[in-house]
Amino acid sequence: MTLTLHVDGERWRAHLRGTAELYEGIVPVIKGNGYGFGNRTLARRADWLEVDTVAVGTYAELMDVLPRFGGDIHVLTPWRPFWSDTVRSERMYDPRVVHTVSRIEDLALLRDEAPEGTRIVLEGETAMARHGVDRHALTAAADALGRLRLIGFSIHLPLSEDNLAEADRWAAAFEASKLAPAVSGTPLFTVSHLSDREVRELAERRPGLSVRPRVGTALWLGDRGAFRVTGLVLDSHVVERGERIGYRQRPLPAGGTVLVVSGGTSHGIGLEAPTAATTLKQRATSVAKGGLGAAGLALSPFVVGGKQRWFVEPPHMQASMILLPSGVAVPEVGEEVELEVRMTTTTFDAVDLP
Repeated sequence: MTLTLHVDGERWRAHLRGTAELYEGIVPVIKGNGYGFGNRTLARRADWLEVDTVAVGTYAELMDVLPRFGGDIHVLTPWRPFWSDTVRSERMYDPRVVHTVSRIEDLALLRDEAPEGTRIVLEGETAMARHGVDRHALTAAADALGRLRLIGFSIHLPLSEDNLAEADRWAAAFEASKLAPAVSGTPLFTVSHLSDREVRELAERRPGLSVRPRVGTALWLGDRGAFRVTGLVLDSHVVERGERIGYRQRPLPAGGTVLVVSGGTSHGIGLEAPTAATTLKQRATSVAKGGLGAAGLALSPFVVGGKQRWFVEPPHMQASMILLPSGVAVPEVGEEVELEVRMTTTTFDAVDLP
């Protein structure tokens, strides 16, 4: 229990309240590792925010969220017939679950399997090109609804600075299709990756729709200053240049002190997703880091003496070995050191959330 996420609870809760007020009709997204907090914690926090709907990534995530959140739960991964083999039907077809359908052929299969009145939203294929029906298939979708209950439309947009135009095109296509009249009441139009200003503008343009923004990162992690991540110093050893240490017995490039600190691959330490660099400078930095990696060197997320320090070798399962050059103050065994980590890929031993 040594890799810890410390949260300034009062500051974090103020941010959650502020974001929920900024995005009218917000649908908090709860998925993956729960943005570092865990999905169970976020489900309870969504109840605290008094929202009526949350979104989860997969059917499997219903297990953590259904018992802890009292409202509707929108499953973002589109329904497929093979999910029934992995998720219990009473959970999958709980009356509070809203399904996403992204293929015409799935409508007939879902219609045969799900209880009458099962609620769905149809997803349109945006520039993301991940899931969704083509706009020319909207009529066929309306004709295939049968005893399913359509409550609206869903789109997932790329991380772009100008998504409003595409969102508006899909809203217009939905309203002009046979789908909108098939909805009882005001149709839901749920979107991702629009700014609060764009959400308000879309809602003003489309008063016949209930525009609902799905928000994950900006909600849970929008105030990074509210978080601090620490690991514990478990051991330290004075070493000399050329000395061979660690699993791989590599010679050290310099003398100093090797720190053994909590946090390893089982926590996500040292694991890195492909870079999202888009500018020339960002790409150059990635190339430079890649070159160091090829040479067997990697910068760790552990910060000692105000700087990130180098791994001695790849992280172990639950601990890492890092090198402090001579002259750097060495923390004591049992002392905490800070880390710069990606919250969506880190599993913490403990979350300190007062």
